[in-house]
Amino acid sequence: MSKQECIAMLLAGGQGSRLGPLTRHIAKPAVSFCGKYRIIDFCLSNCAQSGITTIGVLTQYRPYLLNSYIGSGSAWDLDDPVGGVHILQPYQGGNEGGWYSGTANAVYHNINFMDLYDPEYVLILSGDHIYKMDYTEMLNFHKEKGAEITISTLTVPWEETSRFGILTADEEGQVTQFEEKPDHSQSDIASMGVYIFNWSVLKQALLKDHQRTDSENDFGKNIIPKELSEGTRIFAYPFHGYWRDVGTIESYYQANMECLGRENAIDIFDRSYKIYSNEDILPAQYIGPQALIADSLVGNGCTILGEVKHSILAPGVFIGEGADIQDSIILPNAKIYAQSKIHKAIIGEGAVLLNGCQIGLTPSEPLKQDGITVVEGNEVLDSGSVFEAGCNVYATAKTTERSKQHA
Repeated sequence: MSKQECIAMLLAGGQGSRLGPLTRHIAKPAVSFCGKYRIIDFCLSNCAQSGITTIGVLTQYRPYLLNSYIGSGSAWDLDDPVGGVHILQPYQGGNEGGWYSGTANAVYHNINFMDLYDPEYVLILSGDHIYKMDYTEMLNFHKEKGAEITISTLTVPWEETSRFGILTADEEGQVTQFEEKPDHSQSDIASMGVYIFNWSVLKQALLKDHQRTDSENDFGKNIIPKELSEGTRIFAYPFHGYWRDVGTIESYYQANMECLGRENAIDIFDRSYKIYSNEDILPAQYIGPQALIADSLVGNGCTILGEVKHSILAPGVFIGEGADIQDSIILPNAKIYAQSKIHKAIIGEGAVLLNGCQIGLTPSEPLKQDGITVVEGNEVLDSGSVFEAGCNVYATAKTTERSKQHA
């Protein structure tokens, strides 16, 4: 393999259990976003825009859809003959291999892959965030500071600091304290989960961490605090653009809906910095003679015969006559038949809602997950089915039975 200055290791194996029905059968990075995309498109597009063409994608949980979607990486112009995108799944071989037990453990099990390229720097990414970022600017910062580890950071509201790795830094940007998800934070500077390591530093840190019996094999909980305590030069790179962790139903819904407002949202229409996807080639949309669409994003291959307001329709969606869709996200190839009413809901991929279903119209007490109702992908709801606001609708062995679980 040819030596490369910087390669990326993209962590994409998480289950994403907080997304409920949306990730019961697919990995979180493969979940549809904003009609055209899947969540992983943003990291892969960032790599392409930054000229990083050697990427190891570490998958684990229900990887089939994600693996087939990424393919050779050609959709993102990442099918580089001397690098390219490599799917790195857990493996078993003698005393090595096994299921990944944490973010650092996943990268540790792929040391041999990184050794093939022997890079100067390794970029560690998480495949479940929505943002645009030129990683070359962060790499230049890393070099200028003489850093051994650089953490991309942003300022978060004080009430949300317990959700992040929180750090403090001096005037030069060198990190002086780091704590993962503190109960009582002394700073509002949060890690984005984007790291640049000198390869020699990362390799030694992974080998040492693997020997510790008390480690959870996690970058935020173990690797970063340990390296900081040992005097490793760690710097904070300030990021000022749009960034969202879409790990909950509420945050996923909000990030999608922000794209309708176009303000304080990621700009998916920016021609100078495109987000690429491996979307299926579909025919044009069909808008029926009685259809009404307002303030919505509609993907290719959709057929709309009813009303759609302030909603996002992914490719291949069908909306029947007299159906009323409001404030909702309809994922790829879902079908909603005549006279159904869908309000503030997320309808999973391939789900089928037969005539006259009512989803999210009646609020529950107390209102759960901000009143967002979620229907699992490939679920079939019988005609006239009613599910109140804020519940999760899971499929069961028999399509005539339903399982409602509140968040």
